[in-house]
Amino acid sequence: MKEDILEQMVDEYLQHKGYFTRHNIKFRPAGDHAEYDTRQDAVHSDIDVIGIHPRLDGARRVIVVSCKSWQSGFRPEYWIDAIAKNKVVSGREAWRGFRELTKEKWATAFRATVAELTGSSSFTYITAVTKVIGSRSAWQDNATFREHLGGNPIEILTFGDMLKELFPFIDTTPASSQVGRVLQLIKASGWSLDK
Repeated sequence: MKEDILEQMVDEYLQHKGYFTRHNIKFRPAGDHAEYDTRQDAVHSDIDVIGIHPRLDGARRVIVVSCKSWQSGFRPEYWIDAIAKNKVVSGREAWRGFRELTKEKWATAFRATVAELTGSSSFTYITAVTKVIGSRSAWQDNATFREHLGGNPIEILTFGDMLKELFPFIDTTPASSQVGRVLQLIKASGWSLDK
């Protein structure tokens, strides 16, 4: 079930681009991993959305998305600093929100899950957010994150980015999803940021 509205928007966006999608796919480090710790690693993490495009090749064929629907926005430099300094944010260590980007054992499990589901070790990792405050490139070009993802590209995708791409294609044919229907109603109302 797609609970988060940002996850639903990502789903709509990827399907619009021709991807087949799945949601909330569990993963965790293998029990035989040298650094496996039952107290730390027994609880699964999940891939929010994964999309496979049957007509594309390379890293764009598979899109793997982690959604961060924080209304205050996403601050790449802040999170990179918090992860590096092992800060506690909202009651937990900052790295825990980005396990596959920050810890080798989690990254290994993440890549294995993607490969098992898609048959590919090549993918594009997307951090989907409400909005970006700061530098996208600080996050997208982070060498440690890229290494943990096996050298695969990282992108930040905002809610606004998706709206800009989807909105021109919204028509009056009843949409197949709730998010699509909401977008149709917004467009039909004549509302826009410019008014």
